[in-house]
Amino acid sequence: MLKFLKDVDSDIAELVKSEKDRQVQTLSLIASESLAPVAIMEVLGSVYTNKTVEGFPKVRFHAGANYVDEVEKLAISRAKELFGAEYANVQPHSGTNANLAVYLAALKPHDTLVAMKLIDGGHLTHGHPINFSGQFYNFFHYGVSKETECIDYDEVEKLVTEHKPKMLVTGSSAYPRLIDWERLRSIADKVSAYLMVDMAHIAGLVAAKAIPSPVPYAHFVTGSMYKTMCGPRGGFILSRNEFGSVLDRAVFPGSQSAIIFNNVAAKAVAFKLAMTSEFQKMAVQIIKNARALAEGLQAEGFRIVSGGTDNHLMLVDLRNKSIKGKEAQVALENAGINTNMNLIPYDDEKPMVTSGLRLGTTSVTIQGMKEEQMRSISLMISRVLNNLGNDQVYAEIRSQVADLCSRFPIPGYNKLD
Repeated sequence: MLKFLKDVDSDIAELVKSEKDRQVQTLSLIASESLAPVAIMEVLGSVYTNKTVEGFPKVRFHAGANYVDEVEKLAISRAKELFGAEYANVQPHSGTNANLAVYLAALKPHDTLVAMKLIDGGHLTHGHPINFSGQFYNFFHYGVSKETECIDYDEVEKLVTEHKPKMLVTGSSAYPRLIDWERLRSIADKVSAYLMVDMAHIAGLVAAKAIPSPVPYAHFVTGSMYKTMCGPRGGFILSRNEFGSVLDRAVFPGSQSAIIFNNVAAKAVAFKLAMTSEFQKMAVQIIKNARALAEGLQAEGFRIVSGGTDNHLMLVDLRNKSIKGKEAQVALENAGINTNMNLIPYDDEKPMVTSGLRLGTTSVTIQGMKEEQMRSISLMISRVLNNLGNDQVYAEIRSQVADLCSRFPIPGYNKLD
C-alpha cells in the first residue's frame, strides 16, 4: 500500500496506516461517509493526478487531452444513463460547488429563493447567512411540522406564493423521510420558479431506484459522489439539455478552473458500479438497515425524529435521556462507534452542542452487515449512552465492535497491506 511513501515521508505513511487501522477496527455510522471500493482508490492514485485539464471534451486549454476527453465523455454518458438525465456535468469538486454552479447559471445576485432550514435538515448552501449562498442571495426558509417532524408542504406553498422566488430549493443533509418531488414542482410552477433538488445524501439510493428520483420533476439536480454513491469525493449536476450550455459556463470558467481529473475518472468508475445489480441490492439493504437500527434504538427508549426513516439516515433525539449530542458523540467514539452530533428540529442547543445524533448505515452495509447486526449495534449504543463516563463499559463495547468488524471486514482492505 505504502511502498513508495514510506521512503519519501515516513510521518505521513504512519498516519495513513493509523487511519486505515482506525477504519478497520471501528464502526462508521456517519451518514455522510461511505467506503469507496479499492478500484476507485486505485484510480484516485493513478497517472490522471498529473494531468492539468480545463474546459470540456474537444475544447481544452492544454494539449495532451485525448485520453482525458474519453474518460470525461464516459463519465458524462454513464451519469446520464444512470439517472435518466439529458445533461450531466461531472466536473464539480464537491456538492457545494455543484450548487454554486447552478445558482450562477440560473440566478442573479440578490435573487430570491425558498429553501429548507438548516436546523430542520437543510444544508449550508441553502442560504445559511455565513455561507456564500446566504451572502449573495435572498433566502426564505421552510421547515418541518412540529407535530410530524416532516416537511410542511403547506408552509412551502405559502412562502413560495408570498415571496415569488426565482428558485425553490429542496433536498437535505439531515432529513430521514422521502420528499414529494412532484408536489414541490407543482408549487414552483405556480410562480414560474425553478426547482432545484440537492440530492447529495441520497444520490446512490436514487441511482439504485431504491427511492423515487427527482430527475423527472426538477429543473436542476445536484449530487455528491460519496455518501450513498460510495465513490470518490466530488459532485455532479443533472439537468435538461436546454440548460446545458449555461451550466457548463457556470462550472468553467464561472466557478472552477482546472479539473481534479483523477476524481472525474473515479466518478466514471462509480457510475458504472452503481449500474450493477450488486449495488442496487446494497442500496435496498442500506434502507432496511436504517429502519432496523432506528427500531432497535426505539426499543431501547431513544426517540427517533419523525418516528423512523425512509432512507439511509436517522436523527436521534437525546433530550429524554438528558444527554447532549456532543457528549454522546464523544462517548460513542471512545467505544469505537463513530457518529456525528446534529441539530434536530426545534433544537434549543448550539450547533457545537446539539440535542441529537445523526446516524447512517451506508458504511456498515458495505461491510455486509444486515438487520441482525443493526440490532446488536443499537444495544451497543444504548449501553454506552446509559453509562456515560464509564471507561469499563467503553472498553467492553470497543471489544464487541472489534469482533463485529473482524467478522465483517471492509471489502478489499486486505489488498492494501
